[in-house]
Order: sequence, then C-alpha cells, then structure tokens
Amino acid sequence: MLDKKLQISNKPALDQLFLKGQIEALRKELEFIEQKTIAFETLLRTSLADELIEKQELRIIYKKLKQAKKEKRLEQKKRGKNYKEPIGIKPISTAAVNKTSNKEEQKEIKRLYREAMLHVHPDKFSMNEEKIDLATEVTSKLIDIYRAGNLHELQQYHAHIFSGNALNQEIKVLPKGTKIIAQNSYLKKEKEHLEDLLFAAKNRHTYKVLTEYPDPLLFVEELRVYYADKIIKLRKRTRKAV
Repeated sequence: MLDKKLQISNKPALDQLFLKGQIEALRKELEFIEQKTIAFETLLRTSLADELIEKQELRIIYKKLKQAKKEKRLEQKKRGKNYKEPIGIKPISTAAVNKTSNKEEQKEIKRLYREAMLHVHPDKFSMNEEKIDLATEVTSKLIDIYRAGNLHELQQYHAHIFSGNALNQEIKVLPKGTKIIAQNSYLKKEKEHLEDLLFAAKNRHTYKVLTEYPDPLLFVEELRVYYADKIIKLRKRTRKAV
C-alpha cells in the first residue's frame, strides 16, 4: 500500500523524466536530419552559386521596379501632365561596383559579397516565411553595400551577418522555479513542438531528394534548369531597368 502511495506521489516527477527522455530522443533525431539536410543544401548552393546570386539580384531589382511604378502612378496623379520620368534602377553588375585601382580589394569585395549572399539567401528559409522576408531585406541591403563598393562597410555587414544577429530569433527559456506540474505542461508543449519540427524536416523536399533519389546529385541539374527559367523571366521583367 505504501509503495503504491509513493508511486502516485512521484508520478508527476516520473512523467517529467519520461517526457525529458522523449524530448531528448526527438532532438537527436531532428539534429541528425537537419545536419544531413544542411550539408546537402550547402552542396547545392555551392554548385549553383552564380544562379542563386543572379536570381536574388534580379528579384531585388524587380521589387524596386514595382515600387517605382507605384510611386510613378502616385506622382502622375499629383503632377498630371507635368510628370517627369524618374531615373531608372540599374541592375547589379561588376561595372556597378565603384572602380578601384586595387585588384585585391575588388576580389575581396566580391568574395565577401558572394559568401554573405549565399549565407542569407532567402531560398535557405523556405520553411519559415518570417525568415524569408527578413532574408530578403538583408540581401537587399547587402546588394546596396556591394554596389557602393565600400570594402570596410561590406566587411562590417559581412561580420554582422555571420554573427547571427542579422537573422536573430528570440530563444525561449523555461523560467526557473516552476513547479513540476507546470514544467510537465511545458515539456508536453515542447515535445509537440519538436514533433512538428521533425515532421517538417522529414518532409522537406531536399531531405526527400537526399533519401529517395538513387543519386541525389542529379537534383543539381534539375535545379539548374529551374533557376535558368526563373532568371530568363526575371531578366525580361527587369530589362527596362537597364
């Protein structure tokens, strides 16, 4: 009888230990899948670096063109026939970067730009809409800095990006001093959250390619065709910006 009473009184603590074990197992599985997926996606981005960068540059130009058109319509309403055509937005190119007599500096500017662009490219965050919007803002600013050709400013922004602050997210921490029952409630929610993340990770297209394709590297060519089509369409949409 006494043993049963002890078991009943210790049940919340035992439940907590069981939940912690489940959470730890889920975290390990999620970490394993994410590591494999990230490594594969890094390989894909490296193989398609030029396509990814050009696509993002054109997307930013297209976005600015749409904004310029919106502003133009507003100005037309205000000025009527006296409206003057605004200066067009020029696309990113090596010629757009300020010329410098130091070839090594030009090389370093390009290296930092490409490295930072691939690190925060919006396509990395296809499962997180908030991160996509934030990554788009970061790459837009990165392009502006690159166009200005200021090595020092680019070095600073590059460091800011790789510090993790550019795409920083709030980390949730369990408050200290909570009771066992409250902790169990938190742990149950944490377990459900991890289960959702694990489901999403397993259903991520690149993970499916990695685990289901006989040769996952064939996906590189599929993506090359996909990006080529996107780039052609974006070039047509942004040709007036030249």
